[in-house]
Amino acid sequence: MRKKALITGGEYGMGRGIGLVLAEEGYDIAFSYFPGFQNDEKAVETTKKLLAEKGADSWAFSADLSKKETPKLLFDRVIAETGGIDLLVNNAGVNKPLPIQDLTEDNFDYLVTLDFRSYVMLMHYASRYMIDNGIKGNIISITSSRGQRAYPNAGLYCGMKAGLIKMAEAFALDLSSYGIRVNTVAPGAVRIRTKEELLDMDGGGETDYFWREEFLGNPDAVEEDFWDVLGPKIPLGRAGLPEDIGRAVAFLCSDKASYITGETIRVDGGLILPGMPEDPDLPGAGWK
Repeated sequence: MRKKALITGGEYGMGRGIGLVLAEEGYDIAFSYFPGFQNDEKAVETTKKLLAEKGADSWAFSADLSKKETPKLLFDRVIAETGGIDLLVNNAGVNKPLPIQDLTEDNFDYLVTLDFRSYVMLMHYASRYMIDNGIKGNIISITSSRGQRAYPNAGLYCGMKAGLIKMAEAFALDLSSYGIRVNTVAPGAVRIRTKEELLDMDGGGETDYFWREEFLGNPDAVEEDFWDVLGPKIPLGRAGLPEDIGRAVAFLCSDKASYITGETIRVDGGLILPGMPEDPDLPGAGWK
């Protein structure tokens, strides 16, 4: 019997990559997506099609995790429709960069609810479900290399990701006697939009740092994008791909990692080892 995973933010980018790798490893996939996001319906359809090609059943759930009530509503719907889960992957989230002097209450509340509170509450509901049903499952949260290194204009985001790493260590102790393992994966610079998806966008918001106006209606302009420029400046010579994160998640929830809990695997191609600034526009930026 195939196991089941819940992945938040699974309609594109890292969430999609995680789902596709898990599908290859024998999981059926339930994933949430943000309603009203640009091209969200197309992204959901594409992801479900790709999962089906891997032999996986899938369920898509519209969920705005920036609202406090959403994690409970989402989890209950997932259990009702899928019949249960063996793995939770907290992945949904964004960064809205602001220096501390410009931070607003709205910015603070939005990011903390989406990037931190939703993770904790979904871990609570998943762990309670696994305990009550005798499931020796896995809980994995996607954090960031920014939880291990400071960046300007990202103090709140860095702090929340660092907090998730430390919480995973403590939660791993809480759940160890139940056979439930808790780990985190910390990506670096990962391509979250294909060139085709960039071309399909009709604009960029405050979190779409990778989109440029010259992409609009101009396929030739997408020959080089943010990740192409940044990639050669990373020690391993390229930006990350969603499947790189997927493979780390698949390893951590496999029997091969049965003796690993409370651990963080950083998947960043060595990006933060030399303390390199993640800004391809800085003159001379890079490790060489």
